[in-house]
Amino acid sequence: MLTGIPCMVMRGGTSKGPFFFASDLPGDAAQRDRTLLAVMGSEHIRQIDGIGGGDSLTSKAVIVSPSSRPGIDVEYLFAQVAVGGDTVDIAPNCGNMLAAVGPYAIERRLVAARSPQTTLRVFNRNTGKIVEVVVQTPGGKVTYAGDTAIDGVPGRSAPVVLNFLDAAGAKTGKLLPTGNAIDVIDGIAVSCVDFASPLVLVAAATLGKTGYETKTELDADKRLFERVEAIRLEASQRMGLGDATGKVLPKVALLAPPAHGGTIASRYLTPWSCHAAHAVTGALCVAAAVCVPGCVAQRVARGSDDSIVIEHPAGKIETRVETALAGADCVPAIVRAGVVRTARLLLAGRVFVSLPNDALAV
Repeated sequence: MLTGIPCMVMRGGTSKGPFFFASDLPGDAAQRDRTLLAVMGSEHIRQIDGIGGGDSLTSKAVIVSPSSRPGIDVEYLFAQVAVGGDTVDIAPNCGNMLAAVGPYAIERRLVAARSPQTTLRVFNRNTGKIVEVVVQTPGGKVTYAGDTAIDGVPGRSAPVVLNFLDAAGAKTGKLLPTGNAIDVIDGIAVSCVDFASPLVLVAAATLGKTGYETKTELDADKRLFERVEAIRLEASQRMGLGDATGKVLPKVALLAPPAHGGTIASRYLTPWSCHAAHAVTGALCVAAAVCVPGCVAQRVARGSDDSIVIEHPAGKIETRVETALAGADCVPAIVRAGVVRTARLLLAGRVFVSLPNDALAV
């Protein structure tokens, strides 16, 4: 027997995946994860028996629900579903998929649209942080057509503005979890920074790289990833995140001076391969780190103001960071950081899975 589950498949930024009402999935976490693995077809490396795309950027799911929190419109939980595996990771957030949360909430009538645009306050259950999302809704309906282009996505679409509020210490409670702008691990200077998502920032040159390599070139360097993984595991312990073996957080970014007129170049590791473009939360963390004196990002960046442009393998991503005066420790308070993405509805209907009857009990 096949069971149909209502969902919408949406592109958010440079990622895509199914969006669900929380009430349409099992309430038990283990059963929910089994359902998501079946939806994506994750038993097979190509996800041939599901709707996943056989790639980490297209094996993502978002679970949305109304919120009873004061001042919050909707809540969402992001899930990174394994490709060719049996794990569902809800530790990270995904800023790209977040771009579609607002349109989804309006499409499913969780939020009433206003004209010409609708602003939602969204609570991210992965991090406990609030994001302000601005969706274009002329005439009280979501529009996906527009003139905004983002690198890594063909064509142009309506802009979706994401403003991350008080996102410092998303997972650790501190912008600098180790208390240092620089830590030395395995002889390499790194910066452990937690803004929107925890990252380990490394100057590419210290690992024998230019920082301008393509995804294909980096993915082929197995020795590089072995060394990076050793650094990442130690950094995770120092950041208070525990043993990161088999987990995606913290991520790692290889940084270099800009080569194409931006502020800084970044190669974002996911963490066992290079991202084809750049994660939004990772970009915001890099941008925040550019504002921290002595940090690896601040050392390699070239010229920075409130607009910080990050170069990545597919082009550039522009961020805006608002800081307050530094405290006694000279670490600036980052009030908010924003980025513009786009989103599109791809499919609406039901996804069919074959599971024991009790696995879909909600």
